Amino acid sequence: MRAGARAPASADPRRERVAAYLEHLAVERRLAPATRLAYAQGLDALLAAVPDLPPASMRAAHLRRAAAQLHGRGLDGRTIARILSSWRGFFRWLARTRRLDADPCAGLRAPRSARLLPKALTPDEALQLLERPAAGALEVQDRAMFELCYSSGLRLAELVGLDATDVRGIVRDREVTVTGKGGKTRTVPVGAKAVAALRAWAATHARVARPGEPALFVGARGRRVDPAVVRRRLARWGTRAGVGQHVHPHVLRHSFASHLLQSSGDLRAVQEMLGHASISTTQVYTRLDFQHLARVYDAAHPRAKKKG
Repeated sequence: MRAGARAPASADPRRERVAAYLEHLAVERRLAPATRLAYAQGLDALLAAVPDLPPASMRAAHLRRAAAQLHGRGLDGRTIARILSSWRGFFRWLARTRRLDADPCAGLRAPRSARLLPKALTPDEALQLLERPAAGALEVQDRAMFELCYSSGLRLAELVGLDATDVRGIVRDREVTVTGKGGKTRTVPVGAKAVAALRAWAATHARVARPGEPALFVGARGRRVDPAVVRRRLARWGTRAGVGQHVHPHVLRHSFASHLLQSSGDLRAVQEMLGHASISTTQVYTRLDFQHLARVYDAAHPRAKKKG
């Protein structure tokens, strides 16, 4: 455009400013396309919520109202927090490039999300899942994987990271040592059913794994099994067993923690076996336990029954 020429009537200075920021994210920050798209969507929401002001004129009150509108539309706290992150980045960039005097995002917070309780199987559902007969070598492995997850509360990465050389110690000592988050190792007891399932798989392992493959659990090609494969196989196993909910590896970990807490009441022991750094992370299972107790109370206590 020639010096002194007017911008086309259709040009939107607000959109141009956002486009410049998104170009900065692509060229200078080198953010991934999916991240840039999330930022673009967040900034679209901002311009729609504050339609009459350029970004440099927006103040904290405008942004608080915009966030309240998002909440009123039913967006949860986590989604709004992601949108606010795009706003903060945009206004910080404006301030650094001297297009803004004060950051209107200062002190802006997303509403708290309701803390979702982890889904856990009932003890009967866990029994129904794990007692399903295994058909073929890979299903013998499936049972060993799922029994071990439920028996010892392993994370998926911990499970697939086990080596075949670990089996002898697990069977002998009835405990498994895994490396969890932050490179921390922990040793967890292994139940008799899981030990029996691992023995059965160990007898079959050499016929399925490729020569020299160190992994305990392998995929159809005989190499260390991919976590996504474990998720798919467990979901299919749960469907075939007739379990009434989607089952994934973390459901088995949650079920381990919930059932152990119901039986023992020892929160500190559950924390150690799960490998949680803070007991506050483990305390969510006390809420699961209370839900179970509340259902028993409602079903059994004569003063809890609803009037017809």
